[in-house]
Amino acid sequence: MNSLAETNRFASLAAITGDRPGVALPTPWRGGLAAAAAWALTAALTWAWPDLTPWVRTGLLALLETGVALFLAGAALLGGVRLAAIHPYDRWFGALAAILSLWQVLTAKTGLLPLPFFPPPQSILEVYTDDAARLFESVWRSLVLLIPGYVIGGALGFLAGVSIGWSKAANYWGHPVLRFVGPLPATAWLPIAFFFFPGSHSASTFLVGLATFFPVAVLTASGVKGVNSAYYDIARTLGGSERFLILKVAVPAALPNVFVGLFMGLGSSFAVLIIAEMMGVKAGLGWYLQWAQGWAAYANLYGALIVMALLFSGLISLLFHVRDQVLAWQKGIVRW
Repeated sequence: MNSLAETNRFASLAAITGDRPGVALPTPWRGGLAAAAAWALTAALTWAWPDLTPWVRTGLLALLETGVALFLAGAALLGGVRLAAIHPYDRWFGALAAILSLWQVLTAKTGLLPLPFFPPPQSILEVYTDDAARLFESVWRSLVLLIPGYVIGGALGFLAGVSIGWSKAANYWGHPVLRFVGPLPATAWLPIAFFFFPGSHSASTFLVGLATFFPVAVLTASGVKGVNSAYYDIARTLGGSERFLILKVAVPAALPNVFVGLFMGLGSSFAVLIIAEMMGVKAGLGWYLQWAQGWAAYANLYGALIVMALLFSGLISLLFHVRDQVLAWQKGIVRW
């Protein structure tokens, strides 16, 4: 009877704790627990240490910090395989909490970094809550300029690069032009673009496309020229036409170079976009930066810079994902 009672008691404990015979409990994510503790301390600092100047978003900031701490703690204790992707970034989560705490201490809490040049994080958060509509419109207008120009410039650069890399005649006429004009920064064409195009929108789209065109064309041509000639010999032996050699041999083999050119073109197009918007466009992130600087609204300036960093890094990550999908057949052959 006693042994039966003990067995039932252990079975009840196992049902409560979720333990099962032969099934190990998940190991807590220690780095996540440490990061959660760091964010909890940051939230406590925001709540307990009064600001020199009352900021209306201090409570909201502390609430967000507490939410991040609870999320990390939950991911550390209960997170499954789906959350395992964030485990390598545990030290980054802790570092961000430390940076946010130091930022508050130097600005909102002690005033060692004076206003308006060094706004506290509460002020940045206020920009996102009170000026969200204008920021969203600026992001949308920048994307409307960036994406068409980038797509057109990338497509034309790809076609030009394939032509120069494959055709001797195209290489004879096109390669010197690329070498002579390509090194010029796209921003140097600003006066010409604004003179020949009817509006600032079309001129800015042209400049973004120009910034994308040259790196894509140069690297695509280099990739096509660098294809192993044995691949062409094998394809010709099997009866492949010139169209087949271009589309099925040259272009796939040159795709790694093409994506390198697309990455370089995307980085160049960001800089050209912001400069073009500062020069004549009436909306966009570049315009927003210039407007904030003109009114000495440094909180808006820093808030826009953070949005730009997130937006541009997101686009680059998206391009990386596309590269991984298109070049999946090269895994194990090319070092990534």
